[in-house]
Amino acid sequence: MKPVRWTILFAGALLAAAQTDPVVSVTGGQIRGRLTSGGGAAFKAIPYARPPVGDLRWRDPQPVTPWQGVREADQFARACTQISEGWNARYVTGSGEDCLYLNVSTAEWPPQPKHPVMLWIHGGSNTAGSGEAAGFDQRTMVHHGLVLVTINYRLGALGFMAHPELDRESPHHTSGDYGLMDQLAALHWVRDNIAEFGGDSANVTVAGQSAGSYDISLLLTSPLAKGLFQRAIAESGATSGFKGSLTAARAQEAGRALAAQLNAPETGAIEFLRAKSPEEILTAANATRRVTGIGRDGLETSIDGYVLPKSPTEVFAAGGSLRVPLIVGSQAQETGGPNNPAQLRETIRKAYGGLADAALKLYGLAGDGTGQADALYGGIGAQWSTDTGFRCPATAEALGHAAGAQPTYRYEFEHAPPGRQATSHSSELNFLFATWPANTQLSDMDRLISQQAQDYWANFARSGDPNGKGLPAWPKFTAKGQEYLAFTDSGAASKAGLRRAFCEVFMESLKLPPAK
Repeated sequence: MKPVRWTILFAGALLAAAQTDPVVSVTGGQIRGRLTSGGGAAFKAIPYARPPVGDLRWRDPQPVTPWQGVREADQFARACTQISEGWNARYVTGSGEDCLYLNVSTAEWPPQPKHPVMLWIHGGSNTAGSGEAAGFDQRTMVHHGLVLVTINYRLGALGFMAHPELDRESPHHTSGDYGLMDQLAALHWVRDNIAEFGGDSANVTVAGQSAGSYDISLLLTSPLAKGLFQRAIAESGATSGFKGSLTAARAQEAGRALAAQLNAPETGAIEFLRAKSPEEILTAANATRRVTGIGRDGLETSIDGYVLPKSPTEVFAAGGSLRVPLIVGSQAQETGGPNNPAQLRETIRKAYGGLADAALKLYGLAGDGTGQADALYGGIGAQWSTDTGFRCPATAEALGHAAGAQPTYRYEFEHAPPGRQATSHSSELNFLFATWPANTQLSDMDRLISQQAQDYWANFARSGDPNGKGLPAWPKFTAKGQEYLAFTDSGAASKAGLRRAFCEVFMESLKLPPAK
C-alpha cells in the first residue's frame, strides 16, 4: 500500500500546485503560468496570432483561434524556422512555422496595476534567434519593477519575402515585411492584454538589439506603429546606413529569384511555394542570395508601401520619426573588418567616391598610409566596420530624431566583458540581462556597470528619461554638442562628439542633411 499512498500524495501536490499557479484570461482563452522566486510570475508560449502555416504562409498575422480549458504556459515555444548560422544552433532543432508566441514575466503576483512594460525584440539578422534569448528567466528588468515581454516573429524568407502574386492576393496590394507585421501584432496583443499581468498599456517601451534594434528603427517610421509604444531603445542597429531596407522592386526581384531557384511555375508560384517545407524555402533563399546578391543587406525588410510607406532613412533625416523618447547606441567595437591597408583603401573609395580622400585621411590611409589603430576602437578594419555599420548610423538616427524635437539619448559601450580585450557585437546584453557564460568571474566594475545599465534602462522605461538618483548624469543628445553616455572602464560618464569627423563624412556620403 505504501506506493499507493505516495502516489496519492504526489497527485495531491500536483493538484495543489495547479490551484496556486496563476491563471489569467487573455485573447483566445485562459492560460496558466508559474510563480517565480521573488514573488512574481512567468507565462511562456502565449499565442498572439494564428500559426502562419499552409495557406497563411506569407499573409498578415491572423487573430488567434480560441481554445477550451486552461492552456499551460510553462515552457518556451519553438523558435521560428531558421537554419544554422553557428551561434543559433540551439534554436534550429525543433524550430518551426508554428511559432508566433510571446512570453510575459511579471514583477509581482497577484499583480498590482500600472507597471511599465518592456517588449523585447530579439536580434539575429532577421534570420535567426528566439524570444527566450533576452535573459527572460534571469528577470533582471523584472526586478526593477517592469513587466517584460519577449516575442518570436517570422524570420528569413518566411518573414520577409515579396512577390507579385503575394501583392495581388493582399488586401493592401503589397507583400514582404511579415516579420514586422508580427511585431506589430505582438504590440497590439500587449495593448489589449498586458493589464491582466499588472502592465500599463499606456507605458510600453519597445527595445531590441542588432536586428531587433534595426526593426525598431523601422517601426519608428511606420504609421502602423503609432500609439502602440511610448518609448524606444535601439541597441546596435540603425536604419540610416549604406544597406537600408530594399526597395519594393528589389524585394520583388529577390522573391521571383527564390521561386525560380525552386523551379516554381510562372503562374501559381506562391501555391507551389506554400507546398514546400520551410527548410526548403530558407535553403533556396540562401542559394538565391549568393546568385543575385540581394538580401541580408537590408536585413530583408523592404519599403513595401504599407508597413513602410517611405524610405526609413529619409523619414529620420526629415525629423519624421514617431514622437517618442529614444535611446540609441552601439559598442566601441562591434565587428572586425579588413586590416589590410590596400584592401580597406579600395573599400573606402568604392563606398565614398568623391569623399574618399577625406575619409582616407581620417583613417590614416592617405597616400601610402597604413592606418591608425586606436586603443579603444581597435584596428582600421574594426573602426571602419563599426563606424559605417553601427556607430554613424546610430548618430544619424539620433540627429534625425532629435531634429523632430523628441528626447534622444545616445550611448556607447566601451567596457569589455570579463575575459575580453574589447567590446563586440551583443556584448552589452550580458550586462543588461546577466546572460554570462558559466563560471564567469565578475569584477566590482563589471557589477557596477551592469547595475548602472539596468538602472538607466529601467528609469527610461518608467519615465522616458534614463536619469535617476545615484547615477552619473546622462545628457540629452543635441545636434550641436552630440552628447552621449559612455560606459567606460571607470563606469558611466558623459562625453560629446562621438567620432564626429568620421560620421560627418559618412552622413555626407548618404546625402543626409547636415546637423542643425
